[in-house]
Amino acid sequence: MRRAGTKVLHLLLLPALLIGLYAYSSANSDSYYMPTPDLIAAAFVELWFSERFFVDVLPSLARLAVGFTLSAVLGVGLGVVLGLSTRVRALFEPVLEFLRAIPPPVLVPLMILLVGIDDSMKVLVIVSGCVWPILLNTVEGVRAVDPVLADTARCYGINGTTRLRVLVLRSASPQIMAGLRLALALAIILMVISEMFASSSGLGFAVVQFQRSFAIPEMWAGMVLLGMIGFALSVLFEFAEGRVLGWYRGLRAANRGE
Repeated sequence: MRRAGTKVLHLLLLPALLIGLYAYSSANSDSYYMPTPDLIAAAFVELWFSERFFVDVLPSLARLAVGFTLSAVLGVGLGVVLGLSTRVRALFEPVLEFLRAIPPPVLVPLMILLVGIDDSMKVLVIVSGCVWPILLNTVEGVRAVDPVLADTARCYGINGTTRLRVLVLRSASPQIMAGLRLALALAIILMVISEMFASSSGLGFAVVQFQRSFAIPEMWAGMVLLGMIGFALSVLFEFAEGRVLGWYRGLRAANRGE
């Protein structure tokens, strides 16, 4: 309990100090664009503890989940294929490098023309940006499989899906998880960007509408909620990463003599 309390204190200390600093700096401010924390908190409760939670927050989270899941499946699947085959990687690398260089927000007008303005467009925007860190990290992780382990598996007749599951994916899992972590942060950004174009729901749409109507406390409340969502997803991912990479962290600790 003491260790958990110390960890919670470390997590909350800096945010509390920053909120206190902002409250102090905005207490005597007459700027309309710098509302005090109590106004932001009141707007937060009024907005997100109402039906707007189901209208704006849940659709955004659903698009985020679908886009991130598709990115993970595509990135890991293609990354394994490219990492295992030098010829396939050499064939597709120029095209992949060209597509990777295109900023995902630039693709939004094209996707609106090709797909429409429904949820499919927003999911595709998330996938178009999130797939790359997963793909590239998976390729490098697969290519970095220890050749001694690969030869040992070959000698013991470990082939096919068993080799892929036990050797390749297990060895590449640290870099795959690193790519997934990068993609998760990028997915939140692209979720908001996709909802700012031709949308009628979502957190990105709500924040833009508040800004255009000069509902400044509500706009700040939307940004605070986005930050809280990002923090919560980061904590959940860290927990999942600890379960997946428990063997890897234990191995590193043993190598360090801990």
